[in-house]
Amino acid sequence: MYLGFDFGTSGARACVVDEAETVVHEDRYTYPNAAAQTPLDWREALHILLRRFPAAIAAELQGIAIAATSATVLLCDEELEPTSPVLLYFDGHAQDEVGQLKKIAPPGHIVCSATSGLAKFLWLTGHTDLSNSAHFMHQADWLAALLTGTGGVSDYHNALKTGYDVERMCWPDWILSLPHAHLLPRVVAPGTALAPISTGVAQHFKLNPACAVHAGTTDSIAAFIAAGVHEPGAAVTSLGSTLVLKVLSTKRVEAAQYGVYSHRYGDLWLAGGASNAGGNVLRQYFNDEQLAELSQHIDPATDSPLDYYPLPRPGERFPVNDPMLAPRLIPRPLRSGSGQAVDDVQFLHGLLQGLARIEAAGYAKLAELGASPLKSVTTTGGGAKNQVWSKLRERLLGVPVTVAHHTEAAFGAALLAKGKINSK
Repeated sequence: MYLGFDFGTSGARACVVDEAETVVHEDRYTYPNAAAQTPLDWREALHILLRRFPAAIAAELQGIAIAATSATVLLCDEELEPTSPVLLYFDGHAQDEVGQLKKIAPPGHIVCSATSGLAKFLWLTGHTDLSNSAHFMHQADWLAALLTGTGGVSDYHNALKTGYDVERMCWPDWILSLPHAHLLPRVVAPGTALAPISTGVAQHFKLNPACAVHAGTTDSIAAFIAAGVHEPGAAVTSLGSTLVLKVLSTKRVEAAQYGVYSHRYGDLWLAGGASNAGGNVLRQYFNDEQLAELSQHIDPATDSPLDYYPLPRPGERFPVNDPMLAPRLIPRPLRSGSGQAVDDVQFLHGLLQGLARIEAAGYAKLAELGASPLKSVTTTGGGAKNQVWSKLRERLLGVPVTVAHHTEAAFGAALLAKGKINSK
């Protein structure tokens, strides 16, 4: 049995799979106040989920891995008690620190953002009494440490936005020369067995004492693992509030101007970009029932004459880098012979086609930047349920489009604990 946790934006989920990767247990816990979550909330969620495990499963656990939100960080002491406030993934306190980083980091480096792990490291070490601080840790690192009793280790997925060099597999010299760099974690490959679960935790929750705790990953990469793609050119599109594209590549792709960067993924690279377009635009006009009903009247084999670029507001970064790009959502088609009544079927057809064209342009941009050519797309997110949209996308992408059987990051984390990534 293998256990995966996903500590997300609103709560935590647990998923256990057996040797055949069949889900045998799932559970979830919602934070009392997600906007003001603290490490105490994470620890409480972890303990509650462990406490609710069926005894037979708890006794058979072989491995545990944790996925969590990237760039959610804190400082803690040797006993793993927090010594600083937690800075959540979206926290923008480190504006001044970005200026410092731009002076020392390579141009366009991923850390040159107020939400990066390294900018937050500078902010925390500059605004905290460090007399008792022993470790700077990402959320997934800290939670895994609670299970082993030992801190100071991270994985190279979580550490990417803290500046870890995933090509040379080391902290670069310009980071090691920073004040307090000794607080940065040792970095290993995601899925690496760290240590057996601590005796105290095993006894308290009646877990298999031989269960190994593995280095974790980010929530988005855990969701990618869950989708079950493995070959260069295989991609996953998340059709959520925004359009997020990820493709496995034999080459590393970096293009800061488009927000494109690559995670090391075993022997391959996971290159990705995100458009501001997506389901948020559809929600401005239709609810779920309307989308389902109207889609039935759309022929996905035909082109819409409408040339839309469906953004919720001005500004786009990928596949077009234009902070002033305006949404293109007119003209609104009218039903013939109905005066000024809008033809919602034609309008939705144009919106779905516009989003599909953005997706196709996104994968073309990744290939242009050096990523492996697209061979297949697996779909996750709410939009994956729309079969008409899938057929329209398949026609414009020119490759097979399927729906992922599993989309939960907790499932992906369980696979990671089972050794799903062939990590270097």
